[in-house]
Amino acid sequence: MLAAAATRWNVEASTLRTEAGAVLASDGRKLGYGELAEAAMALPVPQKIALKDPKDFRIIGQPTRRLDAQAKSSGQQSFGIDFKLPGQLTAVVARPPVFGAKIATLDDSAARAVEGVKAVLRVPLDRGAEGVAVVADGYWQASQGRDALKVEWDTSAVEKVDSERQLAHYREMATRPGPRQFDSDMVPLETAPLKLEAEFVFPYLAHAAMEPLNCTVRLADDRAEIWMGSQSAGPDAAAAAAALGLKPEQVVLNVQMSGGGFGRRFSSTSDTVVEACEIAKAARSAGLNAPIRTLWSREDDMRGGYYRPLHLHRARIGFDNQGKVLAWDHSIVGQSILTGTVFEQFMVKNGIDAATTEGMRAPYPLPMRLTVHHPKDNVPVLWWRSVGSTHTAYVMETLLDDIARVTDQDPVAYRMQLFGDQHIRHRDALQLAVDKSGYGKTQLSEGRAWGVAVHESFSSVVAYVVEASVADGQPKLHRVTAGVHCNLAVNPLTVEAQVQGAAIMGLSMCLAGSAITLKDGVVEQSNFSDYTVARITDVPEFDIHIVPSAEPPTGMGEPGLPPLAPAFANAIARLTGKPLRQLPFNLT
Repeated sequence: MLAAAATRWNVEASTLRTEAGAVLASDGRKLGYGELAEAAMALPVPQKIALKDPKDFRIIGQPTRRLDAQAKSSGQQSFGIDFKLPGQLTAVVARPPVFGAKIATLDDSAARAVEGVKAVLRVPLDRGAEGVAVVADGYWQASQGRDALKVEWDTSAVEKVDSERQLAHYREMATRPGPRQFDSDMVPLETAPLKLEAEFVFPYLAHAAMEPLNCTVRLADDRAEIWMGSQSAGPDAAAAAAALGLKPEQVVLNVQMSGGGFGRRFSSTSDTVVEACEIAKAARSAGLNAPIRTLWSREDDMRGGYYRPLHLHRARIGFDNQGKVLAWDHSIVGQSILTGTVFEQFMVKNGIDAATTEGMRAPYPLPMRLTVHHPKDNVPVLWWRSVGSTHTAYVMETLLDDIARVTDQDPVAYRMQLFGDQHIRHRDALQLAVDKSGYGKTQLSEGRAWGVAVHESFSSVVAYVVEASVADGQPKLHRVTAGVHCNLAVNPLTVEAQVQGAAIMGLSMCLAGSAITLKDGVVEQSNFSDYTVARITDVPEFDIHIVPSAEPPTGMGEPGLPPLAPAFANAIARLTGKPLRQLPFNLT
């Protein structure tokens, strides 16, 4: 831009400056970037550029409020579920109770008789299943039609996962040899002065976004237009084209505002859009030349997969009286998220899914042998906000607290010792949280305890110091102080919002009822009445601080989640003397 303006004005580029989207000359002349864009594009790319000094930033690093905050907080924001076209019809789907099952018999006469129902269609569903789509004037008519269906399902060819049997199988698998991520010498384990053994269980988790899944499709002979909330618009559009038998350039996908995604709207199979396209295609073949909105109910959404996988961890640790770990033998059992996806070729090595093991060992210099097993179970699984760190951070940070407690060491000092001089960002984040919380200096109210955890994910480090209590057998989180190291914070308000949202989602993992379980292949939970998420009465006071930095920014959408649960658990363990080995918490 400077060079283009200098050429136009026949002056030296060094005499010019930029400000607010324009190039300015010392004599007052001004050219906007838009006026210079074409000429600038024609110039060679400079080999060396002097970037603005961070001390001169006017916008970057300053708290900037979201443009959509008012609309969202006042109920005026439109989401994918709100989108409507003239003549649009709504489809709901009767899905099999067991993943992958097919239709045995179908009597749809009563459904077709419901006023407003336009069609009842047998359609293919995700993972080889079959379903029945009821298309009607609106959601109520379609759901009434679905309720009137008489369907018998053939579940004979699919596995019927049962949570109790599955956990027993995982426990047996954890004792077997298998592929290894790390393979340190375990001989010192047998002669270590102190030993610790632990088993951790983490259940399936639903994404439970406030807006259920939905997708609107309008078909023509040689094109399709789609409206949906998506976290992966490119792959979703490509999957839609394949399902419809169209070329990618014949499909337009309009990304709508999402009422939450957390990974569910980035399905490796693009199941939501593919299902909607199959329904729209079947409806058109049945003579319905209208846009079709496929809408999931809350129950459809919660029972229809995909889930954060169930994981079992087993650890055997040998250490000395100073807390030095001599050998750490660890096993993880859980379904692979990435096997069978486009990510498999570069993220599954030696049979180990990198998403399963991320967050293990690092940043601590521990002699660890890590064995991983990936059973294949008939439950659809997917990434869930912060992916593998949802369970690995919990395991690492609670076990480190256990070692500190056994060796009578302060948990903050113990971590700082382990960081040494190699992990400055971890040290700075934790120290900031400690300093701002008053940890070690402030006397807590009777019945409260501190809890500490720090974890890196998506190249950012978040440390929490929390205050918690136990009342009537129930854990309560009162205050969360965060130290965040995300390098340069482009917008501190966004960092704060992401940490708060991720921490509350992490808190949900701890609360009784936050688990998806299966009985004879059927998901037992269906709505927020039997699947817990944190409510406003559960939310603690937040105090979030950012470590100053001018280094290139790192991720902030997910790192606030992993350390919340272990920090909370560590506080409760200090109150009760009992480590918490499973999520959600079980204090009995």
